[in-house]
Amino acid sequence: MDNSPNNQSQNSKPNEQPNERIAKVIQQVRPFLQVDGGDLEFVHYDEEHGVIEIRLTGNCVGCAMSVMTLRAGIEAAFLRAMPEIKRIESVSA
Repeated sequence: MDNSPNNQSQNSKPNEQPNERIAKVIQQVRPFLQVDGGDLEFVHYDEEHGVIEIRLTGNCVGCAMSVMTLRAGIEAAFLRAMPEIKRIESVSA
């Protein structure tokens, strides 16, 4: 099974709580960030607006590719796993 963030099937069960589903997606994308010395932290989920806030850490901070990583990697994985999500926002410390 391909576990890349670009090929994740919906592994979430409908009866799982949003925070459980968020944690699963983070577990799926985290290794791809960590291989380059980066990481992410979950900050907040605004269920009403479908927005998840994360904080990029490590080598992701200040990286020229962080916006692409956020949109094409992290956000894409969340949108596939959680259709109710509208966007992912990166917040700073």
